[in-house]
Amino acid sequence: MRANPIRKLLDEGKPTLATHIHSVWPNVVEALGHTGLYDYVEFVAEYGTYTLHDLDNICRAAELHGLGSMIKIDWANNEFVAQRAVGSGFNSVLFSDVRSAAGAADCVSYVRADTPHAGGTFGVATRRFSYMGYGGNEAYIQALDDIVVALMLEKKPALDELEGILEVDGVEMLQWGPSDFSMSIGKGGQRGDAEVAAAAQKVIDGCMAAGVHPRIEIGTADDAKRYLDMGARHFCIGTDIAILHGWWQKEGEGMRKALDE
Repeated sequence: MRANPIRKLLDEGKPTLATHIHSVWPNVVEALGHTGLYDYVEFVAEYGTYTLHDLDNICRAAELHGLGSMIKIDWANNEFVAQRAVGSGFNSVLFSDVRSAAGAADCVSYVRADTPHAGGTFGVATRRFSYMGYGGNEAYIQALDDIVVALMLEKKPALDELEGILEVDGVEMLQWGPSDFSMSIGKGGQRGDAEVAAAAQKVIDGCMAAGVHPRIEIGTADDAKRYLDMGARHFCIGTDIAILHGWWQKEGEGMRKALDE
């Protein structure tokens, strides 16, 4: 069984840095690895298209460069996708659209071993992360126990149950989702609304008090300062498709201007 690099960093109390990808092309992961600056890559499966083969290949590319890997998944069918992703080699699962403490507990159970101690639903399966053994031994069980569970808190009912969610054993990271939250309170698209901002602060403060890591999405390194001042140490910066669009937009406008002169 391979070591879980995200687990290692968390256990050592070190900060982590990731970036998002929508692309399933493994070369994108390898290009990221060549920078030597990132701890892991987050594949945003919730927003893109993929096959089970793609999950294997993303993990292979990450492992070649010592990168950890996280997958963000839809709420619907999340047990199946989470278990197949772990089987492919993902070190962490980010569950979207959690609405309750009971739902949070279910998410943890999906990636834990089906043993009396762990109380999970993950049985013995010959998948990539356990080759070439059939699985089910102590190393297999420990690998499942090491999977890092992160949750998106982005719904009004989840905010109402914040304290209970933070108390769920096995929840180690919580990420705020302002877009979904604003829609769930009838203020769609108003990410900067005072109620949305207050809710975000409540989540971060709650995480700090409960010993759960707040995980912060940012667009640039400059965006990190105010969160660092709050005590946050885990960040995911940028998204491949947005980076491409931004470059194409800027340079395309420049060239159109030059061509029109």
